[in-house]
Amino acid sequence: MIERATIERELRLLTELAPAGYFVGLHIRFASPLMTFQTYDSAWIDRYTSQAYAMRDPMTAWGFSTVGAARWSDIDIPDPFGIMKEAASYGLKYGVQVSCGPISSRTISAVARSDREFTDAERDKVWRIVERMHDMTEPPENLTQAQVEALRLVAAGDRHAAAAAKLGISESALKARLTSARQRLMARTTAEAIQRAKDARLL
Repeated sequence: MIERATIERELRLLTELAPAGYFVGLHIRFASPLMTFQTYDSAWIDRYTSQAYAMRDPMTAWGFSTVGAARWSDIDIPDPFGIMKEAASYGLKYGVQVSCGPISSRTISAVARSDREFTDAERDKVWRIVERMHDMTEPPENLTQAQVEALRLVAAGDRHAAAAAKLGISESALKARLTSARQRLMARTTAEAIQRAKDARLL
């Protein structure tokens, strides 16, 4: 089971390489990532979100059509909405885009800086970090029947005592099932575990 500390260690490596911030969307399935991490300027995140730029971002389009790593300046995709020019005004002038994994579970990441282009060595280092994160966060193919039952009852609104009674187990046994489900899904809370299980079509 991957520990969150391991993911955070990889994110720290990205932070060192991306003084203007980064975005990581891990295992994008059904248009939604299993996990998202980003450190871009909050003003840019707000602008990007409010304008639904993800649907028109040329770098995102590249990420879904290509597997690999490339500097933004080397990616020749039309940008009719001027998203990259606007991003530069928020300090995201130079960047590297990374895409890995099958299209059914694609990971897309970008790192940025405002002062200079990324070197080939830096581009390759970013690629290796993102690939490691993709591999270590591979969603489970299934949950145990006990985990599914526990998550379903809580998702339906049952409190722990009621859910345990329906399953004919103790409340502590129910909590143990929920804990194991959270660990398997790499979720911090039961609500997050339920959402991830739904996103992965496990519930």
